[in-house]
Formats: sequence, structure tokens, C-alpha cells
Amino acid sequence: MIPLLDEEKRLLWQLRTRGPQARSALAETLQISNGAVSKLTKALITQGLVEELPAEALAGRGRPTVPLRISPAGGYAVGVAIYAGLLEIALVDYAGGVVSLTSEKMVPTDPHDFARHVDRRIHDLAIEHRLLGSRLYGVGFSVPGPALSADGNRWHVVRNLPGWKDAPLRTIFEDTLRLPIWMENDATAAALAEYYLGGLIRRCTTAVVILLGHGVGAGIVHEGRLMRGESGGAGEIGMFYPGDRPRPTTLDLIATLQAAGCRVESLADFADAIVGHESTIDAWLERAADQLLQTINSALAWFDPGAIRLMSPLPAAIMRGLSDRLNRRAITWGDHVAARTWGRYAIEISELGGAGSALGAALLPIHASVARV
Repeated sequence: MIPLLDEEKRLLWQLRTRGPQARSALAETLQISNGAVSKLTKALITQGLVEELPAEALAGRGRPTVPLRISPAGGYAVGVAIYAGLLEIALVDYAGGVVSLTSEKMVPTDPHDFARHVDRRIHDLAIEHRLLGSRLYGVGFSVPGPALSADGNRWHVVRNLPGWKDAPLRTIFEDTLRLPIWMENDATAAALAEYYLGGLIRRCTTAVVILLGHGVGAGIVHEGRLMRGESGGAGEIGMFYPGDRPRPTTLDLIATLQAAGCRVESLADFADAIVGHESTIDAWLERAADQLLQTINSALAWFDPGAIRLMSPLPAAIMRGLSDRLNRRAITWGDHVAARTWGRYAIEISELGGAGSALGAALLPIHASVARV
């Protein structure tokens, strides 16, 4: 990772959150001189992190404005996410643009074999997209479960990944890939993706993303920072839904369908297998909406977010059905909401679909490179 001065990070953050800007606008926002901004931007352009856009003609006379933006060519990062029977690998450039997003069936395997497979896939993707020799910030892993150690090495991984729970995952991945490694709970990674790629970065300061994946979890972003809690367990709402009971999760829906005679095995064959089982899905959606209602009301009370979004690898039609049911239920906005200048908002569905955790994992190294100070 390129070592950056605090002022350089502040400037990069302004470009990320507000889009392309002229040097004069940056100087005004950052409350520093035009000369200081010119010095900072010159260094960042030299490092390939910022680039100039074509000049914009101003009304009347005078020199044209030359906007600056984050440069996609500043490097790239890799994100890895595991779902029910699926492996997703995402590549994003330094500006947050999606370079590649691949999905493949994955038979459950131990962490060592998994790391070796990911190592091969990263190399193949780097060749395919002509990235060999480009600056690689690192690899982010989206983990389906909460951390068990403060250093993020051991994780309480879901039981359908044998040999993963309590294994030194960070050590295994670092030893195999020989790259900087970031690890984060899948819901927190999903929240980061929604913040950067789902338009929230320019819309609100606080957002909550609820992920229905292997389990059910939430990610919280507040003022550009991931809210992790004392030991990385912030947003661990799965504790409200014990694993030995029905839960509003992807695996639970698959199990519910199987109990009804559906031959679905994983998300890889979901769309074709569920035909004829619409009534089972409708009943599950009603129950899932009831289960999530209290959690959403709690999030509104604790965080006063500017957005609450649901994310899942489940098909968009199913997630729309869930959001419709939630928005018809008794969501407690509070009496004061009617008097607000901005009113209330609907519970939304992420347009990133099931890709959120992989994309968020890829954004972890880039986010760390310009973390707010």
C-alpha cells in the first residue's frame, strides 16, 4: 500500500465522496490554500492515484477549469466471497469500478485447498484482464460468520464449510497467496459495497445493510467508517435468530423448499428448481418479514440511518417480495418523522444482488488506503 499523508487522504476522500472537482473547489472544502492543493495533487498525479479530466470552459472569460478525479489506473484489489455452493471473485480498480465479477460452483473444501484455488484464479484473472504488473493493493475475504479473535485470524464460520471454524484463516491465506490480506464479516463487506457502489456515499452519512446469506447479519457505515464494534461483532443480528429454529436466511429458504419436496440443492440451481413452489416461497416471505420487522425497528432507533437496504444472493423477485411485505408492516418511524424536512423512506433492495459481499471484500484494501483520519 502506498503511504499517504493525512492531507492526501483527505483530498482523495473528497474526490471519492463528491466526485470530480477543480483544485479551487478542493481548496475551499479542505480549507487549505490553492498552492497546498496544487502540491498535493501533483504528488497524487505522479503516483497515479489522481488524474485530470478534460478542461471545462467557464462562462465568460478566464482560464478553463480542469477537474480532478480518482484514477482507475491507480491499481486494483481482489475480493472473495463464499455462498451456499458458490464462490465469487471480484476485481475492482482504484476508483471503485468493477473490472471483473466471476461466479462458479464450489464443493465445500478445507481452507488450505480453498486458498490454493483462489490463488490460481487470481493469477488467471490478472492475465485475462491484463493486470499483471499493475499495483495490487491486496485481497479481501468476506467471511460468513463473526470473528472469534480480536486480530481477525479465527472466525466462527458456518458449519457447511468443514474445517473452517476456528482455523487460523488469515495466516493460511497470507501464507498461500503471499499478498496483503483483509478479512471481514460478509454483512460488513456488503455494507461497504453498498456505500461505495450503491450510491449511498453521496446520499447519507449513516446506512444499515441487512444481508440474508448463509446467516443473517447487518453491516453499518457511519461517516465513511465501518462500524465494527469492540471485537468486530457489530451488526451480529443473527443472535436474534437461533440457528436451531427457522431463520430469515438463504440456507433456511433452501431447507424450507427441500422440506416441501423441491429438489433445490444450492443457489447455483435455484431459479430452475423453484418452479411450482411459489406458495412455499410466499409463506416463507411472510414469516421472514415478521422476523425482520423488530430488527429493522431497532436499527431505526439505534442508528437513525439515512438508508436501510436488504441484500441477498436470492433472486431479485424474491427480495422485492420481502421488501414489499416489510414496507406494508408496522415500521416504527416515530412521531417526529412527519415533521422532518426529509420525511421517511422505504426499505430498499440492493441492486448489487448477491455480488455485494465479494465487491465489498475487494473494496476493503482500497478503503483502507484512504481511510478517513
